[in-house]
Amino acid sequence: MTVYIDPPQWPGHGRMWSHLVSDVSYDELHAFADRLGVPRRAFERDHYDIPAHRYPDVVRAGAVEVSSREVVRLLHGAGLRRRKSNSA
Repeated sequence: MTVYIDPPQWPGHGRMWSHLVSDVSYDELHAFADRLGVPRRAFERDHYDIPAHRYPDVVRAGAVEVSSREVVRLLHGAGLRRRKSNSA
């Protein structure tokens, strides 16, 4: 099992965030997040939003550090990328 995380560089709600993804399946991603106690509400379309203070824990648990560009490439390559809908 390999999951990937990008650096905490995405601002929101007064803090910085990382994206946690799998290049295999959402089941793999959910299982990893469950083991770390990451709430399911942190899952957004194709990734988990991870606050900067949790980044070291996620890496220690086995997530591979990659760039944000690599996160998108991995999701596309696995066919797991889900874009935001443009409907209002």
